[in-house]
Amino acid sequence: MSAATAISGDTAEQYGAMMSAIRALQPLLRDRAEETRQLRKVPQASIDALQDMGFFLALQPKRYGGLEMSPQQFFAMQIALAEACMSTAWASGIIAVHALQVAMMDDRAQQAVWGESIHTRVSSSYAPMGKVSVVNGGFKLSGRWGWSSGSDHCTWVLLGAIVPGEGYRTFLLPKSDYRIIDTWQSMGLEGTGSNDILVEDVFVPDYMTHKQSDGFAGTNPGLAVNDAPLYRLPWAQSFIRVVSTPAIGACKATVELYKHAVLNKASGDPTKLAGDTQVVERIAAAKNAIDEMEAVLYRNFDVMMAAVERGEDIPLADRVHYRYQASLVISKSIAIVDSLYEVAGGHSVFSDSPIQQRFRDIHTARAHVANNPTSFARNLGGIELGLENNDFFV
Repeated sequence: MSAATAISGDTAEQYGAMMSAIRALQPLLRDRAEETRQLRKVPQASIDALQDMGFFLALQPKRYGGLEMSPQQFFAMQIALAEACMSTAWASGIIAVHALQVAMMDDRAQQAVWGESIHTRVSSSYAPMGKVSVVNGGFKLSGRWGWSSGSDHCTWVLLGAIVPGEGYRTFLLPKSDYRIIDTWQSMGLEGTGSNDILVEDVFVPDYMTHKQSDGFAGTNPGLAVNDAPLYRLPWAQSFIRVVSTPAIGACKATVELYKHAVLNKASGDPTKLAGDTQVVERIAAAKNAIDEMEAVLYRNFDVMMAAVERGEDIPLADRVHYRYQASLVISKSIAIVDSLYEVAGGHSVFSDSPIQQRFRDIHTARAHVANNPTSFARNLGGIELGLENNDFFV
């Protein structure tokens, strides 16, 4: 299915067609697992297939050829991709979600990115690693950032830095203003290509930046041209989910791999396995935990989208709560995959084991700062006790 085909029809039809295309792509993604691992980035053939089906347009404004799908639809598709390959889901999901932030920026920034091609892709690294100085008309930016997933497949990047006397902003730069440093030698998520970005004293116009305060308060300049409810969501609520949701798909794959493993053992008679509590109880617990994570994900976006569609603000207490729940997904996923991996049998110790790949991927995802629940738990507990919110990325 081409991107042009995906854009025709209503959103439900587009979503159904794209989900069917993703399901059809899953066997190929599984077949490319070793290639993805060896390349240390998503193979170009997979990126091309995702572009052709319109995946990278899912959250992009219609005025720039996008589909303006709901977050619920987008994350369901990311989960489906992760059932086949968590690296592909991680990198492509992060790339695709950036359309939301670009849509919230000044229209001149949107025109710079999508004016020549609606298929322009953007990577990111949001840690405030940059050195910023204020100059006439904008800023001078330097620094080195890590974990820029999918950067080899992108020609723009979003980078975080602190503006002296103001606070956090994201800076949008074209490929001519930065270099990619090949550093991604990792235990898991090997195929995400999460390399470093180096910037050396480049000028960034003011309109090519996004204030954290605008993302938090919903005062984004992009609302002047993109008024769909999707773009009135707090930016952070979407990004934090894109680095945890792939684990849900990987957990689903782990359950299926484990079932296949035990059913193909010499003792894999289902009538005997039914009495083996080590097998059946672990499967039951895993299925239930996955269901709970998905239910919370979709419930939270159902509530938030309903609020913005009514023109209402999303209560800060809810945003803080949802932020904490997103940070728990990887910890919950680790519990699932560990429970199954430790009884998956002898083949699981070999590096080409599909179940071990999910084990490594999910444990590596825990290293991302967005997936460490400690500070988010403290903030939520503090809010419940009447303290002030201390996290503006919610």
